Amino acid sequence: MNLSSTSANPDPSKQSSALALDFVQFAIESGVLRFGQFKTKAGRQSPYFFNAGLFDDGAKLGRLAQFYAQALVASGMQFDMLFGPAYKGIPLGAAVAVELARMGHNRPFAYNRKEAKDHGEGGTLVGAPLQGRVLIVDDVMSAGTAARESIALIQAAGASAHAVAIALDRQEMATEAQPDGKTRDLPHSAVQYVRQTLGLQVCAIATLDDLLTYLQAQSGDAMGEHRAQVLAYRARYGVG
Repeated sequence: MNLSSTSANPDPSKQSSALALDFVQFAIESGVLRFGQFKTKAGRQSPYFFNAGLFDDGAKLGRLAQFYAQALVASGMQFDMLFGPAYKGIPLGAAVAVELARMGHNRPFAYNRKEAKDHGEGGTLVGAPLQGRVLIVDDVMSAGTAARESIALIQAAGASAHAVAIALDRQEMATEAQPDGKTRDLPHSAVQYVRQTLGLQVCAIATLDDLLTYLQAQSGDAMGEHRAQVLAYRARYGVG
């Protein structure tokens, strides 16, 4: 079912919308988006870090769900149900399903366990049966690995992995593990990989470009310094 009330279907990751900038401000004020020196999963020294696990109370989680739902409706993306991959995707997917229902777009919701249950109903899938076009709800994508795992679960259940919703697109090169334990940079981002190789649509509430736009609009030496560091990081690792 199409959530959009118009025929337009813009790519949310290519725009600096008011919604995206509001989300960046909300993430910073909530302490979820932080500046400093952080080591990423790829081993890079990043001047900013986004930790969705810090949306850690009812008010923040509810507001986050509103951003997801509004971005999905604005995207015109079509899907039949939501899937939250363990572990962060479980509360995210549930909260987004609740908010979509509040907005008049009620959808079934399911999630997976990391380990199969050996009693009761058993298995690794919980919630509504996976069927139709499935939207995967997660926080960020670093390499597309989690998306591939979710796709395998969804396809094994006879449904179609159709799209992914994330909070922030870092717009940086994905990495690939090497036999020697090191990683190598790839010429595409995780979001580009999911779109172009896996064939899924992606809806991001905000992107690195939106973060830079927000920082540019702020006054003060600290924000200017943060923006310069993020620009330098993007110049080195950015794509898209």
